[in-house]
Amino acid sequence: MTRVAAACAKDAEHAGLIALTDGLKSLIAYWAGRYGDAYHYAGQGVEMAAHLQGTVGVWLMGLQARAAAALGDSEPARAANTEADERRERVVPDDLDSLGGLFTYPVEKQLYYSVECEALLGHGSAETVALAERAVEGFSDPTAASWAFGDLAGAQCDLAFVRLFSGDLDGAAAAMRPVLDLPVSHRNNGIVVSAQRVRAALATGSVNGAVVARDLRAEIEAFPATRLALPRG
Repeated sequence: MTRVAAACAKDAEHAGLIALTDGLKSLIAYWAGRYGDAYHYAGQGVEMAAHLQGTVGVWLMGLQARAAAALGDSEPARAANTEADERRERVVPDDLDSLGGLFTYPVEKQLYYSVECEALLGHGSAETVALAERAVEGFSDPTAASWAFGDLAGAQCDLAFVRLFSGDLDGAAAAMRPVLDLPVSHRNNGIVVSAQRVRAALATGSVNGAVVARDLRAEIEAFPATRLALPRG
């Protein structure tokens, strides 16, 4: 479907849509664990969006930073995030931004992406934890135009992640509770992947043998990825 969208964008000669479809390719590759591909597609989109003024270019830099962080490349990740922050200051909303949804990249989501970069790089400083708390707070209002349950759950998983790196096991468990309480219908692949990252972190370091860590690992392990199939007949 993304290839079809890309072909339509090219036929329409709409640079913003072409860049956006590169972002969608990067997003799909990222959640599939193909971080090299995610970085490539994001970079391709950044080039296409170089002269655009809307938020799609900022989003692509965020995607590029996050993919670099997943690859363990801290310098490219930080550079992309810095450039995204600078570009945010020059944003002039365009026709894509007016559509909303996936066509725009709100400040709240940019903070969530930035925090995820720090989490993927294993950083858990007090400053990072504070930013992660802000990212969760940014999605606290379900009536806001920028709200999405997937982004909220992702931000909560990242908060748990960075709290673990700072040694706050109870805080990590508290951050994960709303995610683990999501109805089965809302447990999409991105949320499951984010939760499994927390599970992996619980198996390392000084928290490994703690009862809270063992119980949380077991609960995340049982966290289903998809809704149950309907019985036949």
